Amino acid sequence: MSTDGFSSFSEDDRGDDDDVVPYSDDETDNELDSSTERLDDIEQSQIKEQPDDQRQAKNECTWKVKANDRNFYSQFIVTKYGCYKTSKYSGNAIRTYKYNLITFLPLNLMEQFKRAANAYFLILLILQAIPQISTLAWYTTFVPLLVVLGITAIKDLVDDIARHKMDKMINNRLCDVLQDGRFKSSRWKNIKVGDIVRLKRDDFIPADILLLSSSEPNSLCYVETAELDGETNLKFKMSLEVTDRLMKTEKELETFDALIDCEEPNNRLDKFIGTMYWRNQSYPVDANSILLRGCTVRNTETTHGIVIFAGADTKIMRNGGKTSFKRTKIDQLMNYMVYLIFMLLILFSTGLAIGHTFWQSEIGNFSRSWYLDDGINDPPTYRGFIAFWGYIIVMNTMVPISLYVSVEVIRMGQSYLINWDLQMYYAEKDTPAKARTTTLTEQLGQIEYIFSDKTGTLTQNIMAFKKCSINGTSYGDLCNAAGDKTDKVELVDFSWNSYADGNLVFYDHYLPQLIRSEKDPSTAEFFKLLALCHTVMVEENNGQLVYQAASPDEGALVTAARNFGYAFISRTQNAITISELGIKRTYEVLALLDFNSDRKRMSIILRDPEGKIKLYCKGADTMIYERLHPNNPIKDSTDEDLKVFADETLRTLCLSYKDISEGEFTKWNIRFQAASVSTSDRDAALDKVYEEIEKNLMLLGATAIEDRLQDGVPETIATLKKGDIKIWVLTGDKKETAENIGFSCQLLTNEMTLYDGEEINTMLTKMQGTHLTPREPTQNIFKSDENPAMIITGSWLNEILKEKKRRKKKWFKRPKTESEKKMQMEKNQIDEAAKEIRQKDFVDLACQCSAVICCRVTPKQKAMVVSLVKKYKKAITLAIGDGANDVNMIKTAHIGVGISGQEGMQAVMSSDYAFGQFRFLQRLLLVHGRWSYIRMCKFLKYFFYKNFAFTLVHFWYSFFNGFSAQTAYENWFITLYNVLYSSLPVLVVGVLDQDVTDKLSLRFPKLYIPGQKGSYFNFTKFFLSLFHGIIVSMIIFFVPYGAFLQTMGQDGEAPTDYQSFAVTTASSLIIAVNFQIALDTSYWTFVNAFSVLGSIVLYFAIMFDLHSAGIHILFPSGFTFTGAAPNALRQPYLWLTIILTVAICLLPVVAIRFMSRVVNPSETDKIQMNRKKYEIELLPKPGRPSTFRRNASVRRSAYAFSHQRGYADLISSGRSIHKKGQRSRPRIRTQTEETAGANTS
Repeated sequence: MSTDGFSSFSEDDRGDDDDVVPYSDDETDNELDSSTERLDDIEQSQIKEQPDDQRQAKNECTWKVKANDRNFYSQFIVTKYGCYKTSKYSGNAIRTYKYNLITFLPLNLMEQFKRAANAYFLILLILQAIPQISTLAWYTTFVPLLVVLGITAIKDLVDDIARHKMDKMINNRLCDVLQDGRFKSSRWKNIKVGDIVRLKRDDFIPADILLLSSSEPNSLCYVETAELDGETNLKFKMSLEVTDRLMKTEKELETFDALIDCEEPNNRLDKFIGTMYWRNQSYPVDANSILLRGCTVRNTETTHGIVIFAGADTKIMRNGGKTSFKRTKIDQLMNYMVYLIFMLLILFSTGLAIGHTFWQSEIGNFSRSWYLDDGINDPPTYRGFIAFWGYIIVMNTMVPISLYVSVEVIRMGQSYLINWDLQMYYAEKDTPAKARTTTLTEQLGQIEYIFSDKTGTLTQNIMAFKKCSINGTSYGDLCNAAGDKTDKVELVDFSWNSYADGNLVFYDHYLPQLIRSEKDPSTAEFFKLLALCHTVMVEENNGQLVYQAASPDEGALVTAARNFGYAFISRTQNAITISELGIKRTYEVLALLDFNSDRKRMSIILRDPEGKIKLYCKGADTMIYERLHPNNPIKDSTDEDLKVFADETLRTLCLSYKDISEGEFTKWNIRFQAASVSTSDRDAALDKVYEEIEKNLMLLGATAIEDRLQDGVPETIATLKKGDIKIWVLTGDKKETAENIGFSCQLLTNEMTLYDGEEINTMLTKMQGTHLTPREPTQNIFKSDENPAMIITGSWLNEILKEKKRRKKKWFKRPKTESEKKMQMEKNQIDEAAKEIRQKDFVDLACQCSAVICCRVTPKQKAMVVSLVKKYKKAITLAIGDGANDVNMIKTAHIGVGISGQEGMQAVMSSDYAFGQFRFLQRLLLVHGRWSYIRMCKFLKYFFYKNFAFTLVHFWYSFFNGFSAQTAYENWFITLYNVLYSSLPVLVVGVLDQDVTDKLSLRFPKLYIPGQKGSYFNFTKFFLSLFHGIIVSMIIFFVPYGAFLQTMGQDGEAPTDYQSFAVTTASSLIIAVNFQIALDTSYWTFVNAFSVLGSIVLYFAIMFDLHSAGIHILFPSGFTFTGAAPNALRQPYLWLTIILTVAICLLPVVAIRFMSRVVNPSETDKIQMNRKKYEIELLPKPGRPSTFRRNASVRRSAYAFSHQRGYADLISSGRSIHKKGQRSRPRIRTQTEETAGANTS
């Protein structure tokens, strides 16, 4: 049933063809990102009347570019912020920095005070300025706040200075701009839209430019897009034919006055629609003529172009959108705990204020305590109100001001340890591990679900030709020259072929023998097709021919054809030359029907030297089989071979051909030429014409290409599964290929029961019909004795999750009545509720499976699966991939990991962490992630403990000072406690501590499970830390208080004054909390010992300085404890009191931990107690190399084309990639550098 704007998938979509990708992302989430206002066609009078189809295209393009006329753009004004008027067209200067000299201080402070803790301490600082309220000096809050703000500001300033330098460097690059009839050197920031620029070899492209001409034949331009997408191979751009002929000299470029109508600035790198109007003619412009900012000109001496988009309007800048801020689970817990502490502070302060009110009315009045009279006749309630604010100030350290900055320091240190880990360094590509964010390290220790791409992530994405099926016969097994099966492993010798590169690994000796005998026409036709039907570009480099392929699969096939005697030599606009067993033959190219993600095939129409016209087609098996002639005798046998190839996880491709008569081609070519120049929906028109000729094909056979697993993938998956981490594979490959890769990497096993989309759909429908859902925690839908796994395709995923395909809105719709609108709204609400229930049921069902594989899914569906698990399971997720189609998934997950693979750097640039191989993931999680989580938990528990132990001494002291908000310590001790005296040891533990070694962490993956459950830090642990802090604060206060009580009334030598008591409690506290972090330390280094002992020594050194007479003389009001420390600490009695206090604080902790280890040891305790035993044991012998487990498959594997179009448009346009002139035949080598795949995941 259809609804306005949407249409459900039909029954055909979810029927037998389970492999159909439901829709292209282009239809849903890749819409143009254009925020610029659209303007009227105010320049209509400047353009003469155009044909209707051109005028229609023109109306869709509202961005106007006039060549060599800067005054033209003054009429396009937009209003910003309601009053500020500026040009619609951006200048070419870019700005990525946040601050300048004037705005840094106010903006940075404003950002910092958005944090609740910083704002809270600012309010406290203001309150401390009120004498009636504050019993603390203002600097006790100001100094810690200044340190926190200063550290954060310095960090932000360093980052922004780096951005300033980068912006300045880029904006001041030089480029030749046409001014006053001559090219003059100009800075990038001065370039404007409509300017004519000249680029030279190896120049960076300063803006999005329409190519007008170049020094190459037919104005071809080579560009490298490494900065744009990480690809290092050369792309080819071509100018319009008219500008190629007429725009060569400065004079011709000066007179160029064309008007270009095009789309508004957007983020679509592969799309551009526009029309150029010049000399009463219109010319369609597409992405093949656009040079994008961020690319580099290569192998082209001179290039001329006109600026279309500049600065912030360029496509690369439009793609630099803000990434959603990721916060860890511990961050959220910390915020809740800080709010809870703030509530406790208010509660304590209120209670103490009430106590002061009562004391003031009952005890502290003039009649009973005349000696305490201060001469102020304020009522007790008012005094209680003032005391409330006084206690808010005195006990402000309950809310930890340095918590957030300390957490950031620890995370940064942990991130550097990841960057420096040589065991995560991939030497083959010189790729170290890289922590691209410093805010998520501890979350690596809590991952529950991993969502992995397949191709290039689990596999190497380096293709090798392995097998083929020709005329119903399979080749590629171990065979001798007579065609008999053999067990002897011997490589085929291709030395008979002068074009062979010697790199092809092939064991079937019969196939080369058959080719050389020339007795089988089908075999010759098969490899001839591979040598002719492709968009591979070839160029000469130092006497060698270098192949540039649009996908690694295509490069592997052309290389295989060359090794078997059919070598691709050269190509021009309308001809391809190949060597057929040493004989050169040239074929005339009549049409090249390029691949795209919807067609999943490509074809070429050729005229052979004998004058016959033939169409060669290769593509995905589903696409080819739909277009075969009914009379295809090898159809069934080829299908069986495809199933066998799929069982071996090989990527398959079907080959077919068709003989075409001269008359049939002539009629079709007329329609083809008309579609090629269509100005409206050209791609759809071409696809329709392609369909007319690509039918009644004759099947030749199939190829099988191997995409090998990366090293260590099975072992890594097995180890992660032992750590109770569930792994889901989300891939664009076909079901059978994904399934068999699952077996080969040991994600799937023969003991598992596999459920497909249809079974899952039936199960969910039945559950909802009987109101039996898996939402009850105790219920398991599957049988208790089975080990379920789910393999589901994208089309079934949409059906199950009730996702609908979006269709374009109609231009005209009948207006709905109010009742119809209300009914539609109610229906939508009901559908949305049912959809949410269905999605939650699916997630609960999938999470009960041991493994989940989603195949034939789009990038949007990958992200949707991740978001559903996040939403309904509240689980910590990690997504890992290597290609552009994984970016959405990587950004959606809590942690995104990019692999520096064959598909470029798009995934890495969007990731939080990056490295070179999938196997490094186990070390990232089980070692660094686990360590970081445990370190952060230790830090937080200790931090809250030490702050409560410090602050609540004031609370106990209040019962003995009339609840007067008098402090128990000296002011400077309060100021420096969190800054100097107790900060360094816990920071060192937060960065360096290890409970077990990295080898033991990998050997015992179960140690990871407590992190998933949040066992080391939760509200229970938080309250235990608070309770510990409360008990220690009581000991710190009451033990010295009792000791001082016993000395009163003696000979007077023992100091029993307030200042001596403050020194004693402070000294006991510093020693106790520093020894406590020593007890919490599992991994001792010199730095740990130095930080603990150094903090204690630093405390005593500073205290003696602050209590000296000299500093009191200089600042009498700020330093009032003159001589207190020397007088108090010269008494042995007080040293014994300090030792007793510290012992009472620490000995119960030691006893409890000892009993816990003996009576109920944890997994970590057991390993620590047997650490030496495990370390001296030999590591387990490595298992046998992973071999593929055959699994009966009813479907065949998939071949992956490129995600993008190949080079067909460039080839067909006549832009030969070679300069004119003859050359001798050099030796050929291949270099397949373009590596994105269409069905790659």
